[in-house]
Amino acid sequence: MVNLVEAQKPLLRGLMKLAGLKPHTVEIEQNTVMNFWVPSETLKENKKPNNKPIVVLIHGFAAEGIVTWQFQVGALTKKYRVYVPDLLFFGGSTTDSADRSPSFQADCLVTGFRKLGVEKCSIVGFSYGGMVAFKMAERYPDLVQAMVISGSVLAMTDSLGDDCLNRLGFSSSSDLLLPNSVKGLKALLSVAVHRKLWFPDRLHRDFLEVMFTNRKERAELLEGLVISNKDITIPNFTQIGFLFCFLTEDTPTLGRGRSNIQPRPCFEHEMLSESLRLQLGDKTTLQGIQKAGHLVHLERPCVFNKCLKEFLASLHAVAEDRKQQ
Repeated sequence: MVNLVEAQKPLLRGLMKLAGLKPHTVEIEQNTVMNFWVPSETLKENKKPNNKPIVVLIHGFAAEGIVTWQFQVGALTKKYRVYVPDLLFFGGSTTDSADRSPSFQADCLVTGFRKLGVEKCSIVGFSYGGMVAFKMAERYPDLVQAMVISGSVLAMTDSLGDDCLNRLGFSSSSDLLLPNSVKGLKALLSVAVHRKLWFPDRLHRDFLEVMFTNRKERAELLEGLVISNKDITIPNFTQIGFLFCFLTEDTPTLGRGRSNIQPRPCFEHEMLSESLRLQLGDKTTLQGIQKAGHLVHLERPCVFNKCLKEFLASLHAVAEDRKQQ
């Protein structure tokens, strides 16, 4: 029987190619390879100079790059060179290294970008990808000029992780983020979106079969995320700007549709974003988006894209001003 989710992928790949992106595998080190969707001119031997700014889209934990960012790529390619990587154990990216930390993901991404000729970029990071993006910004300030973060934090501390799981009624991150049943997938979707979704169970089963591969390694990635509260530090970020997208007060929050979970007050999302703004300084912009859940870039892509493009345009203006000074 045809897997309906897998059957959509050729169409999605075709849309990426129409937007000017092609898949390319980069050997990071021995036995470590990463898949990147890159502008087609990147792969040409005699490529012409291209002064468009570079934007990197880093996916979260549930799906690979082009699935996560399917509504953003086409909206950005007119003015930007867009790169969409697959993190290790997603898409075609693999490693035999035992390191599962966000720092290792960041190091591998940067090695890949260096090999692709990327010298400076802005990063859009979602959820798990946001934490990897923060590591890139911390460790490679010469590469990362600015960041857009959605549904993420600087780092997942043990207390923050336990608090989130307790509120949502799950015993571990793997139980929430690596469902192995239709019921578990429905529970994950119920806490990730604003609108109640209905799909036939067959579609849920197809999604489980296609999207939740490499379970052992991904569970180890989740374990590698958590650090002790006493080990958390705020790096001295030197980027020219940060944008945080968060849920606003009239947006139903995590826990929607699960009667055994107390909904998380929206002001906590605003407080978390405000805390990040205070930690990172005046270069940080907060952007509330109504009627959207964790998957805001998929639920309200037009609103998200508008915020994203306005922020990126403002960065370009700042960069031009610096050149003229």
